[in-house]
Amino acid sequence: MKPMAAISSQELVKGVFEGRISAIARMITRAESGDKDSEEALGQIYKASRNAHIVGITGVPGSGKSTLVAELCKTLRKGGRKIGVIAVDPTSPFSGGAILGDRIRMGELVGDEGVFIRSMATRGALGGLSRATLPAVDILDAAGYDMIIIETVGVGQDEVDVVRSAHTTVVVSAPGLGDDIQAIKAGILEIADIHVVSKCDRSDANKTISELKNMLAIGLGLSEPSAWTPSVIATSATKNEGIDTLAEAIDAHLDTLKKSGEWQTRRLAMAEMRLLKTAEDILRDQFERHRAGKVQALVKQLTDAEIEPHGAARKLLKDVWKEILQ
Repeated sequence: MKPMAAISSQELVKGVFEGRISAIARMITRAESGDKDSEEALGQIYKASRNAHIVGITGVPGSGKSTLVAELCKTLRKGGRKIGVIAVDPTSPFSGGAILGDRIRMGELVGDEGVFIRSMATRGALGGLSRATLPAVDILDAAGYDMIIIETVGVGQDEVDVVRSAHTTVVVSAPGLGDDIQAIKAGILEIADIHVVSKCDRSDANKTISELKNMLAIGLGLSEPSAWTPSVIATSATKNEGIDTLAEAIDAHLDTLKKSGEWQTRRLAMAEMRLLKTAEDILRDQFERHRAGKVQALVKQLTDAEIEPHGAARKLLKDVWKEILQ
């Protein structure tokens, strides 16, 4: 086997299209590293990625997302579908990598060749997703995976990026999380196509289910009519309860999107988000690269009140932009 650096991006693209696991893993690694030499290859892959159903699963930490995803994968695999999972984890302050590893979180699925799982760190990115999440989705899509699940980091209201990255968004709540769960329900109630209440075998689960249904009823009364009505599904991953119902609801949502014409609307929104996020990443990288040597003098002036913050920031941006254009 060639060393990773010795394999060209074009070789990896061919391997991705053939569905080879080693090529998929290596291509995702290059996407994570921000390797400029891989941009053309990732562009080819993007153009070939049009078939997968992308499902975002989000919710507060402790709501049982990872266990739910593992059980959902098992259920979907019974129908022969290939499933990709991108699990976005918090970043380790020591290594910069994902704190939680895929083999730890979903160990039972590791031996299944029809499931590909990749953990990736946020690396400081906002919105609950890593900068490499969407290129990784493209890679799995082009490799022939039927459904790709994005499990977000679980930080609450900041995770709205997932709704602009997925065709179907599932929000997971759990009983017994107190005020935090109230805040999350109020903050991202509107982004869910499907609500899941996990750990439904707990005695206080019915209260959470009832609250969600009441909030949804109020929200539906204030919103425009839609072809799809968000549902609340009670699940217990440890007892395998409600998982079949969830899988059926995810498929039904996709079917409704395509029949109603909403499918194309969502694809346009996803493309717009992708364009803007990529532009932001390019600008951020350029700023980081060209600001060296320009900050300290402005910091001194700011400390001595010789300049105010907005003026200092505009001067920094002007100087950086001048260097970018040279």
